[in-house]
Amino acid sequence: MSKKYLVTGGAGYVGSVVAAHLLEAGHDVTVLDDLSTGHREGVPEGARFIEGRIQDAAAHLDASYDAVLHFAAFSQVGESVTDPEKYWRNNVGGTMDLLAAMRAAGVRTLVFSSTAATYGEPASTPITESAATAPTSPYGASKLAVDHMISGEAAAHGLAAVSLRYFNVAGAYGSYGERHDPESHLIPLVLQVAQGKRAAISVYGDDYPTPDGTCVRDYLHVADLADAHLLALEAASCPPASRAGGAARRVSPGEHLICNLGNGNGFSVREVIETARKVTGHPVPEIAAPRRAGDPAVLVASARTATDRLGWRPTRTDLAEIVADAWEFTRRPAE
Repeated sequence: MSKKYLVTGGAGYVGSVVAAHLLEAGHDVTVLDDLSTGHREGVPEGARFIEGRIQDAAAHLDASYDAVLHFAAFSQVGESVTDPEKYWRNNVGGTMDLLAAMRAAGVRTLVFSSTAATYGEPASTPITESAATAPTSPYGASKLAVDHMISGEAAAHGLAAVSLRYFNVAGAYGSYGERHDPESHLIPLVLQVAQGKRAAISVYGDDYPTPDGTCVRDYLHVADLADAHLLALEAASCPPASRAGGAARRVSPGEHLICNLGNGNGFSVREVIETARKVTGHPVPEIAAPRRAGDPAVLVASARTATDRLGWRPTRTDLAEIVADAWEFTRRPAE
């Protein structure tokens, strides 16, 4: 059955892929994005587009919407350290305004784009939702504050909510991929080297207690991530009678479910670089650089909660496939 969804930040990387999946599933999609970091060409064809801030959601949200998917956040860790007020104002203050707009409109289902940055430097891996939250940046702290806010909203006002804490999202989905400026993620940076747009890739530390001495991270294909959002919507909004055949357990009004999302496998920096060389057929020169402060040796997710509660399992777990999809996107003609 077709439903109507508001996707905040739907012109960004993850938001655009999720919006495309919603449209493919036959739903009515409205994208709200101020284009401060998103791109107009990232809004999928068929979606209604409103250029605006999440603080203005009350002007656009009404009882005809079934749920909100919230991606509108600033996400540059380094910038959050030098300009923390920007992150508190938008990520926290903006979400507070969005929740108020949802309450006024009677929209009682929310899926929130959270982050593994809420955990900071975990004591052990794989990381479960019970791990201590100790963010090391204002960005991570702002996302954790929003998670606390959502829990309070759910308990007080009957919101059914799911927060999805991503690890390293990568890859692309057709014409939807990463367009960050500045870029800080390893796979697109490596691909920029392969394209000749960057001279070399810096390897920050090669003496970690890992098989090849470089940091190990959990890379999740953006299309698998989108699948998780649709399952979260189903779990938080569908009546129990419609869940025959092993579909996800319902997230009840008043409940805020938090799920980690990742492959459950880790790939080292050197594995990513070598995979990019094989996929692209181009050399990728490396430059040895000192360790960065706060970089744990290994960050790998446990997605057991997402499997148990949402019925989610990643299917695009091969690193070469993830890199190949990202590479295909980078070579698309500029629109």
